[in-house]
Amino acid sequence: MAEVVEAEMLRDWIHTALAALGDAREEIDALNVFPVPDGDTGTNMFLTMESASVAMDEAFAALPEEIAGTDEQVDAMAALSGAIIKGALLGARGNSGVILSQILRGMVKVDPISGNSLKPTAEAVRAGLRQAADMAYAAVGKPKEGTILSVIRAAAETAAATDTDDLEVMIEAVARGAREALARTPEQLDVLKRAGVVDSGGRGMVVIMDALAEVVTGRRAPAGPAQARVPQPEFAPGTDYDGPPFEVMYLLDARDDAIPRLKEELSDLGDSLVVVGGDGLWNIHVHVTDAGAAIERGMGAGRPYRIRITWLVGETEAEEHDHESMTRGVVCVAHGPGVARLLQQSGVVPLAATPGVAPSTGELLEAALSTGAREVVLLPSDKNTKSAAEAAAAAGKDRGMRIAVVPTSSIVESLAAIAVHDPGRGFDDDVVSMSRAAGATAYGGITMASREAVTSVGVCEPGDIIGVVGGDILEIGDDVVDVAQRTLDRLLAAGGEMVTMVTGSQADEAEIERLSRYLRNEYPGVEEVVYEGGQPLWPIIVGVE
Repeated sequence: MAEVVEAEMLRDWIHTALAALGDAREEIDALNVFPVPDGDTGTNMFLTMESASVAMDEAFAALPEEIAGTDEQVDAMAALSGAIIKGALLGARGNSGVILSQILRGMVKVDPISGNSLKPTAEAVRAGLRQAADMAYAAVGKPKEGTILSVIRAAAETAAATDTDDLEVMIEAVARGAREALARTPEQLDVLKRAGVVDSGGRGMVVIMDALAEVVTGRRAPAGPAQARVPQPEFAPGTDYDGPPFEVMYLLDARDDAIPRLKEELSDLGDSLVVVGGDGLWNIHVHVTDAGAAIERGMGAGRPYRIRITWLVGETEAEEHDHESMTRGVVCVAHGPGVARLLQQSGVVPLAATPGVAPSTGELLEAALSTGAREVVLLPSDKNTKSAAEAAAAAGKDRGMRIAVVPTSSIVESLAAIAVHDPGRGFDDDVVSMSRAAGATAYGGITMASREAVTSVGVCEPGDIIGVVGGDILEIGDDVVDVAQRTLDRLLAAGGEMVTMVTGSQADEAEIERLSRYLRNEYPGVEEVVYEGGQPLWPIIVGVE
């Protein structure tokens, strides 16, 4: 598929699938009762896809600006597919993530089969799905029906049975076939039937197939009846599991011919065995009673590293702690150096964000770990960072941490939350208080339009000054102060006691003074605070409490 699909389409699919997995992460986690009811399938699939996406974006950034229709395009597709494969392999987490990495390998590593055509074809996608299903089944030590395997197999079989060269028609059929296979999973796996849920990994696979259909057709998948519900108490995460107590995962540098014997040895040690990879690099996943033995077998085959051992039964010692004796940290995403300094002065760990690029799950988790606290509040300061922050919070459980996300959409919401933060309160009470403060803050900002767009208040042209309130463009003009004044009027229409302004790197002192004077004259009872944030692109960000 990779060598016949245009770079943009391949990239759009991975990005769309990642965003969709982020939106569905909690739902998929709630469905997770097999093979271990630990409530992390959605998180693991999101993290695996995120790793593939980051690697792909890095490879994409290195491509020549103009590759469409050139001889370099085939090589470019090979570079992108290789980045996706390696990124997913290195970032795969949990049983579902490892299987997903192998499915991605199969889908994007297909030989050219359409002559000189560099356009996506139905036959190319058929080949990718067929290979993905075959490789996924081969990777699992003891394949079970009623899982993600059944869904990817159904997708491949639907593609093979759909006799058309129309890619859109075939892809829509494939997505339907995946959804129908998911609906059958409770009849194939008794544990799902007893819990009253569909398979979590299969649900994640449907999300990914729907994302592919959306990119190919330009249409979102139709919303079907709600499939997800939180499992009954006897199937809650961490319960109803009597299998091997350790999940062992590691990367392995080993010759390909050493892998068959390793699979036999690990199969004898435990269950839920998944071995994926190739060309000397492998990702190993297995549930065992003797974690040391699983690692020793890897050492016999090659060089294991990035070893990760997770206790699967009940609470870990790290979770059985005295809450009053724990320290608590706050991590806040900062889009400018001035904001970062302000956060540090407040005892908050700032995570610097690159303009236009949301922090990754790994960066957020690393920042949370850097606090040295077992309880951490994450403030994303941006809607686009929310999914990654939630995934980092879920991943923190593996480290014995409690991480809560207060879903702030702007730095002014984050500052309002920090203002009421009290580490002396109980963790849950503190999170609730911070969430209320953020939710009570209306936010807006002033920036410059970079492209033409149709908005609810008319068409904006490149270079226009626009006023944004709550994420929507509500003011358009050619003067920063004029647009800012009208934006403030909208924010204060429902009242307010305090206005916080965070100035950007492109802010003009005279303009800020004019805006402050307008605020004092028109709203004399409103308190004003101005911070030098230094953020790019947004000369003024405003919050009203």
